Amino acid sequence: MYDMKPYLEKIDKVIAEGKYKDTWESLQQYRVPEWYRAAKFGIFIHWGIYSVPAFGSEWYSRNMYVQGSEEFEHHVKTYGPQKEFGYKDFIPMFKAEKFSAKAWAELFKEAGAQYVVPVAEHHDGFQMYKSEISHWNAYEMGPCRDVLGELNQQFHDQGIVNGASSHRVEHWFFMGHGKQFDSDIHEPMQRGDFYWPAMEEKGHQDIFSEPTPTQEYLEDWLVRTCELIDQYRPKILYFDWWIHHSSVKPYLKKLAAYYYNRAEEWGEGVVINYKHDAFMFGTAVVDIERGQFADVKPYIWQTDTAVALNSWGYTENNEYRPACDILCDLVDIVSKNGRLLLNVGPRADGTIPEEDASILREIGQWLAVNGEAIYGCKVWRQFGEGPTKIIEGQFSDGVKKNFTSRDVRYTVNGSNLYATVLKCDENGQYEFEALGEKESAVKPNFHGIIRNVEVLGFDAKPQWERDETSLKVKVSGVKTENPVVFKIQID
Repeated sequence: MYDMKPYLEKIDKVIAEGKYKDTWESLQQYRVPEWYRAAKFGIFIHWGIYSVPAFGSEWYSRNMYVQGSEEFEHHVKTYGPQKEFGYKDFIPMFKAEKFSAKAWAELFKEAGAQYVVPVAEHHDGFQMYKSEISHWNAYEMGPCRDVLGELNQQFHDQGIVNGASSHRVEHWFFMGHGKQFDSDIHEPMQRGDFYWPAMEEKGHQDIFSEPTPTQEYLEDWLVRTCELIDQYRPKILYFDWWIHHSSVKPYLKKLAAYYYNRAEEWGEGVVINYKHDAFMFGTAVVDIERGQFADVKPYIWQTDTAVALNSWGYTENNEYRPACDILCDLVDIVSKNGRLLLNVGPRADGTIPEEDASILREIGQWLAVNGEAIYGCKVWRQFGEGPTKIIEGQFSDGVKKNFTSRDVRYTVNGSNLYATVLKCDENGQYEFEALGEKESAVKPNFHGIIRNVEVLGFDAKPQWERDETSLKVKVSGVKTENPVVFKIQID
């Protein structure tokens, strides 16, 4: 069993000697780094043991022990009873024999990603990196490779910012259903065991419904996360929802103080992504899971979503979203001061499915032409216009938005205003009401002088005129399923 005391002492020492203390007051000194303000598009990666059964979702490790679930029935039928073949028995099957960190990094670069956040440890408790704390990791078992380390090196070579995601805190209860029947999850357990502690789960939707984690477990979580920080220096540290549990709060403050102080030592700007109200506002960056805001925000925020609607990890029946829908979300999010973290789920052998890769390439092709309306841009005084309403909040990405040619999103970069139309007009006629000359109850007078209008990615030269009500643009030969960007030069 790993002795946590020396690492806990190190954490306390870094906090005591550093700029940031483990109080919200001290952590309010945090400022979002400039590189993240400029970054608008990142890649999330869910890859682990759950990619072997490739059934249901990345929650297979939990659900295969939930009696009556589809995963439970599938597991018994396919692999046998859980007491004879448990989740741990998938590890030797997780070989990653075709995994190439270089190929992944090149694909993400082609997709136009500026940062990448691999899941370093999911709820199942299996670390995808070399660790001194637990032997249940990809360096010692399964692939027998330091997956996170290899990826970090390749991201660096491609000029992509490296991140890491920890879902460890949910492991407190994630395997608990296995204790309710004769399975390979049973007592006694101690810290360091793969399934430990497998506590009772009363309902994963209610984050306060589980038994409160013990000091031992929370210290183990803190030490694991700080080891991840020290070994891999992620510029982004992403957490899933259960860090919101009230018992975790003191440890979150310690973690943030340690991370920010270590970043000060490195001379780097770093970011923590969190959900709900896990962190005090202003001490980290809020993330909306599978959703977005309906209006522009004065603060930096992020959406995380996936190319598949049904799962974050690879399954054999993933329900993929069209690239054009994801691009519309990207444009909408960026116009409101957000950025998009888009997930892919590789297969157990280490290959990225062609469906995922094709979506990424289409996004990259669009960004290669229209990136000036996205990368490094700022919000305008009005994020957009149009009849289609955005459902605000999490888990809404499955709702088809059905944008029209009147749905426009605005961004600013240098002396140019970018008006991105979310659906191409068949007749090539566009109208931008925010750029009319006359002031109204809902729109202030736009005094800027429009010098030129062009459409990115097409040779056609637009015809345009401006009156009291709007800027009217007509252009022929523009046919695409993806958003259309008009570059408007303003004095």
